[in-house]
Amino acid sequence: MLPLVASRRDDLVALFDFGWQRFATRMDGLTDDEWRWTPTADDRVSLRWRLAHITAFLTEDRNWPWLGLPPARWEAPEPESAEEAITTLGEAYVAWCGALSLTTEESLAERIGDVAGRYGTDSRYAFALHIVDELIHHTAEAALLRDLHAGRAA
Repeated sequence: MLPLVASRRDDLVALFDFGWQRFATRMDGLTDDEWRWTPTADDRVSLRWRLAHITAFLTEDRNWPWLGLPPARWEAPEPESAEEAITTLGEAYVAWCGALSLTTEESLAERIGDVAGRYGTDSRYAFALHIVDELIHHTAEAALLRDLHAGRAA
C-alpha cells in the first residue's frame, strides 16, 4: 500500500518508487542467459529489448522539456550483460526521478505547450502518468518474460 502523501507530485513519486521497487525485486539476480533469451523470432519479445526500451523512455530528450525543465541529454553505452543492463536502467530511473523531483504542483498542472506538438494541450501531470503507465506495464512484461524463461522446457 502506498503511504499517504501531501501532494499529487509526491503521489507520483511514491507510485514510481513502488513500481520500481517491485520491478527491482523481480529482476534481482537476472542472468545473462535470461537477458539474452528470445522466446520467439521477434527480438522485441525479450528481456534485453524490454530493459533497453524502459531505459530509453525514461531518458528521452523530450522528458525534461515536457516537464518544463531545461533540456538534458542522457546517454549510456549499450549494455553487454544483464548486470550492465540493470545498472544502466537503474541510472535511467534515477535520472527520471531527479527530473520529476524538480517539478512543483503548479508546474505539473500546466499544459506541456508547443514543445509537445499534438500533446501540447495535455498537462505535465498527464505526461508523468503516461510514463508511470509505461514503467508499470513494461516492467510487468519483463517479469513475465523472466517467469517464462524459468518455466521453459529444458
